[in-house]
Amino acid sequence: MPSDPQTRLSPSDFWDAKYDVDGYLYGERPNAFLVDQAYRFTPGQRVLAVGDGEGRNGVWLAEQGPSVVSVDASPRALQKASRLALQRGVRLTTICADLTDWAWPERFYDGAFAIYVHFPSAHRRTIHRAVLAALKPGGHLVLEAFTPDQLGRGSGGPKSLDMLYTATALAEDFAAAEILELTETLTPLSEGNGHAGEAAVVRLVARRPVDP
Repeated sequence: MPSDPQTRLSPSDFWDAKYDVDGYLYGERPNAFLVDQAYRFTPGQRVLAVGDGEGRNGVWLAEQGPSVVSVDASPRALQKASRLALQRGVRLTTICADLTDWAWPERFYDGAFAIYVHFPSAHRRTIHRAVLAALKPGGHLVLEAFTPDQLGRGSGGPKSLDMLYTATALAEDFAAAEILELTETLTPLSEGNGHAGEAAVVRLVARRPVDP
């Protein structure tokens, strides 16, 4: 199998190239699992959109009332996210950062979500634990990602096995959290040209425990 460019280029270079297209690579509509779980984020809460790309998810959630902070490594993506927010008439705060060396805040966000945000195993657990630490006690995380069964499918995702997630790996990454939902499943995707067709995904809903 040829090596995945995502493992060879810097995150900003890889994603700037991916997002340098007319329109929105993954469409302008939110991810279906995020929509299903959005009731966990209430108006006025501060929510972190991890690796939010062109902003389809962060902008949609901002329309529901939370204050959304979108962090991504791609300046090109964040430009498009800001444009989408302007078009929709909502406020979206953007931060351009490589999540592998970002100075993650602690106990700051009321909630977070990560939709198809993949890291190699050398960084995955550290980043996932940083996401959990960034939440206030009681804060929720919603995550959807591709599993190894996605290899060979044409509906998107990394081509490197090392960057695909399993429920077992996520349970270990978020061992300090309360796991409310953790499943692997097949789901149809219709998210622009980037995610189209049946996909093998893992879905996680976790909560940072409330302090005793």
